[in-house]
Amino acid sequence: MIDSPEAQFAVEAVREASLLARRIQGEMVGGSLAKEDRSPVTVADFAVQALVARRLAEKLPGSTLIGEEEAGALRLEEGIATLDQVTSFVRSVVSDATPEEVCGLIDRGSGEPGSEFWTLDPIDGTKGFLRREQYAVALGLVKNGRVEIGVLGCPELAGAWHPGGVGSVVAAIRGKGAWHQPLEGDEWKLLHVSNRSAAATARILRSVEKAHTNVDEVGQLAAQLGSSAPPVPMDSQAKYAVLAAGEGDVLLRLISPSRRDYRERIWDQAAGSIVVEEAGGQITDLDGKALDFSQGRTLAKNRGIVATNGHLHEAVLKALRAIGA
Repeated sequence: MIDSPEAQFAVEAVREASLLARRIQGEMVGGSLAKEDRSPVTVADFAVQALVARRLAEKLPGSTLIGEEEAGALRLEEGIATLDQVTSFVRSVVSDATPEEVCGLIDRGSGEPGSEFWTLDPIDGTKGFLRREQYAVALGLVKNGRVEIGVLGCPELAGAWHPGGVGSVVAAIRGKGAWHQPLEGDEWKLLHVSNRSAAATARILRSVEKAHTNVDEVGQLAAQLGSSAPPVPMDSQAKYAVLAAGEGDVLLRLISPSRRDYRERIWDQAAGSIVVEEAGGQITDLDGKALDFSQGRTLAKNRGIVATNGHLHEAVLKALRAIGA
């Protein structure tokens, strides 16, 4: 199924980047880490984006990368120590990397998307990374406003859905299904969403962080559906892998009351959205509209996210309308 240069690049780049992220986490995230200290994930974000940008330049020169990070802060005097750490980690896989090149690679992701581009979230799930829970490296290829390839590296998911263990790579190619393999393995297995159609038994996946979703409305939705199963909180686009594997049925990004005008960033949804679709599920915004990746760096024409196994999609949209979400 990995039969194109683009798909081969995406899988190998995400695998290598995920292993680098795991190494950074292992060396920098310890029990003594202060709660407010985000330095490990900052280093990982920059290092992973630089690495993926370098591999893209090598494998698919001329391609456009839209990433979450930019290197301005690293060029300041107060950013020198962080840049040294980032460069050191990048050199562990690219031996000739220099600080200047690392900054330039990171900034390759700071442009505006055109008709065809790659979009990267280097570490999706900041708090999950710091808690040693779920996070993901998420890379997607968008052509004419539609995601064509999506790859998720999930170092803390085993078998694509169970926490812990060897980690997983999840890949989806338009028209060819969604697949997973161990992070350091080579056997691909097909993913498929659940067949659950009874709303009362729906298992709802949501973000851990309250700033990312409306927790109260998730509870109201569950009540409207008649679902008694407690929502499953999980960081990052790892949730999409769990949904695609049939281990969850509904995934929600409701609008937080404090951020009513918020629109999703394309890198937060691109890779995961095609994984769900190619596993047989359905994804729209809260109004039932298809996701439009042609509007720049955000899903400007969409409001929130609803992803389901397909069987439950209309029931969920109806319940959302009923609670005014």
